[in-house]
Amino acid sequence: MEFFSFDEAYLKRLRERDFPTEQHFVAYFRKLLLIKLRSRLRSSQAVDDIAQETFLRVFKAMQSEGGIRQPERLGAFVNSVCNNVLQEFYRSVDHGASLDDDAPEPVDKLIDLEGFLVTKQTREQVRKVLALLGDKDRQLLRSIFLEEKEKDDVCREFGVDRDYLRVLLHRAKQSFRAYYERSQADGLPQAKQ
Repeated sequence: MEFFSFDEAYLKRLRERDFPTEQHFVAYFRKLLLIKLRSRLRSSQAVDDIAQETFLRVFKAMQSEGGIRQPERLGAFVNSVCNNVLQEFYRSVDHGASLDDDAPEPVDKLIDLEGFLVTKQTREQVRKVLALLGDKDRQLLRSIFLEEKEKDDVCREFGVDRDYLRVLLHRAKQSFRAYYERSQADGLPQAKQ
């Protein structure tokens, strides 16, 4: 594997959510994280979950003020975040129980879009909140949850792999949740143009 040197311009593109740069970042570090995590965990689901949580925390840190100041140390930062997530995982798991690869995937507690579609009033609220999202987030959530498209089809449509689709989907859910909670608290803001 060829090692990549990160610089301020690369970090700036990541902060601006430049799509090709984000794809490169995820693909590059996913390989490294998988090598590390597979040597420590038996469950492929746990490996995927920890890698995903690592990416989410790193992206969040990039967006926070003062989060990452030295782009040349980005690799060390990602590794440290992964170590922290791994330690949290170890603390949360009963060490006496074995990890089952066939265990069902845990329910995403962030947001349950299908649950929102139960009543007519809620469907209307979801429609209004979707209208507030950016085009990319709105289309992604519609494709996955409303149109129930296969994830491989959505990957082709968006030009991403399954790993990066998870990152995009998580971000879209976060945006949806923020708008939905705000609309519940103080009415719906104006739609994005």
